[in-house]
Amino acid sequence: MRCVPHATSLRRAPVQQRSAERLTRILDACADLLDEAGYEALSTRSVAVRAGVPIGSVYRFFGNKRAMVDALAQRNLERYTERVRERLGGGGTAAAAAGAAPGPSVPSPEPAAGAGAGPESGGDWRAAMDAVLDEYLAMKRTAPGFSLVDFGNQIPLGSRHAEPNHRVADLLADLLSGHLNREPDAELRRVFLVAVETADTLVQLAFRVDPEGDEGVIEETRTLLRAYLGRVLD
Repeated sequence: MRCVPHATSLRRAPVQQRSAERLTRILDACADLLDEAGYEALSTRSVAVRAGVPIGSVYRFFGNKRAMVDALAQRNLERYTERVRERLGGGGTAAAAAGAAPGPSVPSPEPAAGAGAGPESGGDWRAAMDAVLDEYLAMKRTAPGFSLVDFGNQIPLGSRHAEPNHRVADLLADLLSGHLNREPDAELRRVFLVAVETADTLVQLAFRVDPEGDEGVIEETRTLLRAYLGRVLD
């Protein structure tokens, strides 16, 4: 899957396949170096060396390392959205939602047994939300650079921005509205925003307690979210 970051994070969008592949190598190198050295030590030059491209190729796309990491955050959101869509068995609005711009730190309830059967088969919002959290945790544990960047909330380290979580909440409202049999209205978007902000904080706690994500904290997060969402969605 090739995801081209939102145009606002790029000086110039790739047009040819070779240019798109070079951009992918640059973002892959950026992600790897974030894991190895952290944000402060990251530089456009080190990314160019790791990606095996001239420094000018990096500056062709990005004016500085922050713009590059923003693009990585957007790519993370696009890939996450695609993973959730696959778990849910489709959902046409997701691609448009993910393409909106660099994004946030998404969490929600963890997967229950049998979630793989697909929420569409039972119409259960709990199974759909399980898929949402399950895929987030999978990326948190395996995607290079994700633990420092996720969808943009952690860049630079120590700062937090409201916009990413708003984008994720809107994305989830659009993505799951069909499984809830209701329109993604202002109330539903507000409910998902509260859920995303809450889960974001608790999932970050789980990964501070244990680098692989403390299962006890994750289970408490799922219980809390189901209680909150059940009040509104049941």
